[in-house]
Amino acid sequence: MSGNSFRAADDTKNPASGTIPEAAGGAALRPHAEDSFAAELAALAAADDRPRPERWRLSPWAVATYLLGGTLADGTVITPKYVGPRRIVEVAVTTLATDRALLLLGVPGTAKTWVSEHLAAAVSGDSTLLVQGTAGTPEEAIRYGWNYAQLLANGPSREALVPSPVMRAMAQGMTARVEELTRIPADVQDTLITVLSEKTLPIPELGQEVQAVRGFNLIATANDRDRGVNELSSALRRRFNTVVLPLPATPDEEVDIVSRRVEQIGRSLDLPAGPEGLDEIRRVVTVFRELRSGTTADGRTKLKSPSGTLSTAEAISVVTNGLALATHFGDGVLRSGDVAAGILGAVVRDPAADRVVWQEYLETVVRERDGWKDFYRACREVSA
Repeated sequence: MSGNSFRAADDTKNPASGTIPEAAGGAALRPHAEDSFAAELAALAAADDRPRPERWRLSPWAVATYLLGGTLADGTVITPKYVGPRRIVEVAVTTLATDRALLLLGVPGTAKTWVSEHLAAAVSGDSTLLVQGTAGTPEEAIRYGWNYAQLLANGPSREALVPSPVMRAMAQGMTARVEELTRIPADVQDTLITVLSEKTLPIPELGQEVQAVRGFNLIATANDRDRGVNELSSALRRRFNTVVLPLPATPDEEVDIVSRRVEQIGRSLDLPAGPEGLDEIRRVVTVFRELRSGTTADGRTKLKSPSGTLSTAEAISVVTNGLALATHFGDGVLRSGDVAAGILGAVVRDPAADRVVWQEYLETVVRERDGWKDFYRACREVSA
């Protein structure tokens, strides 16, 4: 058989062809918030008769309702996007209505990125003006870059300038987002100081500047366990109003969050959602809460905590993966065996220390707990 027998019929399927494939069409794997919840945003805009800050799509009250959920006068149900203290959302929304930037701070998995995206979607109708912070994020990602072909051909000009998401947000009066701010090098972070204090972005190569128009603001997120990575300077921190997003206060609240997100993710992946899996979700949440707090739910037994964060986001990942296992290799009903491997992977990050913590928890807590025998056996099997 010829070595070319399985060649793709068209070059867009051949990675060696150098052709960038066209989008295949159909639903996006992970639509932006303004697309996923377009109907809710439209219903809120139609019912919203309260004052709106300039260039805001919704009033602050409607933005808070979009995040926290509620029922409109016409019966439209707005699903909660954030489950937590109402006051936190109100402070965050009010901050964006001023000229002060918003910093969402919290441990991993407290929905900082999720809240940031939905705030931008509700305020500006566009959550895509995003700078993703990493150790390699350059200054151009926050300020501007250049189209070097035009720069070399014609010299510096506005046509050769490539605006950053922050510059575009300033010019259009929209909300920009900076994710993982503390992962960005300190000298690049400080690029934001002039933007946030003077509301202007100089372009010295052209002797010009971009001034922010009304409606512009910026939401940044930061992981408070990353303090040793790139601390924010005091000058930059003063430019933000900091809102700390806490972990879910109660087990029921966390189960509700995990259930809602798994259902949303499952719909996009064509995974079945049913009430049968609620017991397993509650078990995953219970395990995560007990191990990260260092004590059992009844407070009677002290536990060692593993090195990982065991966040709500990780619980969502474990349950989603378990649901996929149940769908493709089981009968579609989420059971202990479907989540056991995911829990092991989330808990045992350090193979030496965390495995001891996990084995001790299994034998002293899970083994003795009423109604958890199937869960204990499944976890023992994958831990062997």
